[in-house]
Amino acid sequence: MFDNTPMREPAVLAVHAILRRGPSVLLGLRQGTGWADGRWHLPSGHVEQEPALTALVRESWEELGVIVDPAHAHLVHALHYWGRPSRLNLFFEVTGWDGDPVNAEPHKCADVHWFDLQKLPRNMVGYAEQALSCYERGVPYSEWGFVAARAA
Repeated sequence: MFDNTPMREPAVLAVHAILRRGPSVLLGLRQGTGWADGRWHLPSGHVEQEPALTALVRESWEELGVIVDPAHAHLVHALHYWGRPSRLNLFFEVTGWDGDPVNAEPHKCADVHWFDLQKLPRNMVGYAEQALSCYERGVPYSEWGFVAARAA
């Protein structure tokens, strides 16, 4: 018998921290992970059976050694990344944290550096660069990897 039920797309949920210092944003240079090594990316990670804000707090501690109060994290962009599996990426502007950001995962990150949002490095993870552009323009949602990728 033919089933007309549409296929539901499973998705991985990931969080990204946009730590600001004036006009600059903190990026990490990926290494040793097998994915996007040699490219700059926002501090980020997968949600692991926890609320998204809890994952953001955990990842900020694991990657940067800073403590983020969820009250100082604001959702500023969502990006649907099409692939296998599909991903929903949530970008949070972090307006305050305790501690000085450091490279707390040198086996996954070669360096952390503050970059002016108007002068981002050329070798960035593409969808993160798109998300930062949308964030700057106040665009709350965009897509990456679809045949006709577009910013809403």
